[in-house]
Amino acid sequence: MTGGAIEVVLYHLSDDPDRVLSAYHEASRRMTGTAGLLGNKLLHAVGDPRSYVVVSRWSDWEAFTAWESGPAHKDQTAPLRPLRDTGRARPFEIYRELASYAGDRATADVTEGV
Repeated sequence: MTGGAIEVVLYHLSDDPDRVLSAYHEASRRMTGTAGLLGNKLLHAVGDPRSYVVVSRWSDWEAFTAWESGPAHKDQTAPLRPLRDTGRARPFEIYRELASYAGDRATADVTEGV
Protein backbone atom coordinates (compact mmCIF):
# COMPACT_ATOMS: atom_id res chain seq x y z
CA MET A 1 0.00 0.00 0.00
CA THR A 2 1.72 3.17 -1.15
CA GLY A 3 0.75 6.69 -2.13
CA GLY A 4 -1.88 8.91 -0.58
CA ALA A 5 -2.37 10.08 2.94
CA ILE A 6 -3.44 7.57 5.60
CA GLU A 7 -6.15 8.13 8.21
CA VAL A 8 -6.27 5.90 11.26
CA VAL A 9 -9.54 5.73 13.20
CA LEU A 10 -9.38 4.45 16.80
CA TYR A 11 -12.62 3.70 18.62
CA HIS A 12 -12.97 4.47 22.34
CA LEU A 13 -15.68 4.12 24.99
CA SER A 14 -16.05 6.00 28.25
CA ASP A 15 -18.67 7.42 30.60
CA ASP A 16 -16.19 10.11 31.62
CA PRO A 17 -15.69 12.85 28.98
CA ASP A 18 -13.04 14.59 31.10
CA ARG A 19 -10.97 11.40 31.21
CA VAL A 20 -11.20 11.06 27.42
CA LEU A 21 -10.17 14.68 26.85
CA SER A 22 -7.28 14.42 29.29
CA ALA A 23 -6.00 11.18 27.73
CA TYR A 24 -6.37 12.59 24.21
CA HIS A 25 -4.44 15.77 25.04
CA GLU A 26 -1.68 13.81 26.78
CA ALA A 27 -1.29 11.34 23.90
CA SER A 28 -1.28 14.23 21.40
CA ARG A 29 1.37 16.05 23.41
CA ARG A 30 3.53 12.90 23.43
CA MET A 31 3.19 12.57 19.65
CA THR A 32 4.21 16.14 18.87
CA GLY A 33 6.99 16.10 16.29
CA THR A 34 6.37 12.52 15.14
CA ALA A 35 7.65 12.16 11.57
CA GLY A 36 4.82 11.86 9.05
CA LEU A 37 2.03 12.74 11.48
CA LEU A 38 0.00 15.53 9.90
CA GLY A 39 -2.42 15.88 12.81
CA ASN A 40 -5.22 14.24 14.76
CA LYS A 41 -8.66 15.03 16.10
CA LEU A 42 -11.02 13.72 18.76
CA LEU A 43 -14.65 13.19 17.73
CA HIS A 44 -17.64 12.45 19.96
CA ALA A 45 -20.54 10.40 18.58
CA VAL A 46 -23.77 12.38 18.45
CA GLY A 47 -25.91 9.25 18.88
CA ASP A 48 -23.91 7.57 21.66
CA PRO A 49 -22.57 9.69 24.53
CA ARG A 50 -20.07 6.96 25.48
CA SER A 51 -18.52 6.69 22.00
CA TYR A 52 -15.43 8.60 20.84
CA VAL A 53 -13.01 8.27 17.96
CA VAL A 54 -9.53 9.61 17.44
CA VAL A 55 -8.64 10.17 13.80
CA SER A 56 -4.97 10.66 12.99
CA ARG A 57 -3.75 11.72 9.56
CA TRP A 58 -0.41 10.54 8.23
CA SER A 59 1.55 11.66 5.18
CA ASP A 60 1.72 8.11 3.81
CA TRP A 61 1.65 4.42 4.66
CA GLU A 62 5.42 4.23 5.12
CA ALA A 63 5.45 6.99 7.75
CA PHE A 64 2.59 5.38 9.66
CA THR A 65 4.08 1.88 9.69
CA ALA A 66 7.53 3.22 10.65
CA TRP A 67 5.98 4.92 13.67
CA GLU A 68 3.70 2.00 14.54
CA SER A 69 6.58 -0.49 14.56
CA GLY A 70 8.92 1.89 16.39
CA PRO A 71 9.76 1.99 20.09
CA ALA A 72 7.83 5.21 20.91
CA HIS A 73 4.41 4.01 19.67
CA LYS A 74 3.14 2.28 22.81
CA ASP A 75 4.32 4.97 25.22
CA GLN A 76 2.86 7.76 23.09
CA THR A 77 -0.59 6.14 22.89
CA ALA A 78 -0.64 4.75 26.45
CA PRO A 79 -3.02 7.40 27.87
CA LEU A 80 -5.80 6.37 25.47
CA ARG A 81 -5.18 2.63 25.46
CA PRO A 82 -7.40 1.80 28.49
CA LEU A 83 -10.34 3.54 26.78
CA ARG A 84 -10.30 1.49 23.58
CA ASP A 85 -13.60 0.01 22.47
CA THR A 86 -12.73 -3.68 22.80
CA GLY A 87 -16.33 -4.71 22.07
CA ARG A 88 -15.59 -4.27 18.37
CA ALA A 89 -13.97 -6.96 16.26
CA ARG A 90 -11.15 -4.41 15.77
CA PRO A 91 -10.83 -1.22 17.82
CA PHE A 92 -9.36 0.60 14.81
CA GLU A 93 -9.57 1.03 11.04
CA ILE A 94 -6.99 2.34 8.58
CA TYR A 95 -8.01 4.21 5.44
CA ARG A 96 -5.94 5.41 2.47
CA GLU A 97 -7.08 8.58 0.75
CA LEU A 98 -8.00 7.99 -2.88
CA ALA A 99 -9.56 11.34 -3.74
CA SER A 100 -10.57 14.57 -2.02
CA TYR A 101 -12.21 17.93 -2.60
CA ALA A 102 -10.88 21.17 -1.18
CA GLY A 103 -13.15 24.10 -1.92
CA ASP A 104 -13.72 24.14 -5.66
CA ARG A 105 -11.10 21.63 -6.79
CA ALA A 106 -10.76 17.87 -6.71
CA THR A 107 -7.64 15.77 -6.35
CA ALA A 108 -7.25 12.08 -6.97
CA ASP A 109 -4.57 9.49 -6.38
CA VAL A 110 -5.28 6.78 -8.91
CA THR A 111 -3.30 3.65 -8.16
CA GLU A 112 -3.25 0.25 -9.82
CA GLY A 113 -5.23 -2.48 -8.15
CA VAL A 114 -7.74 -0.16 -6.46
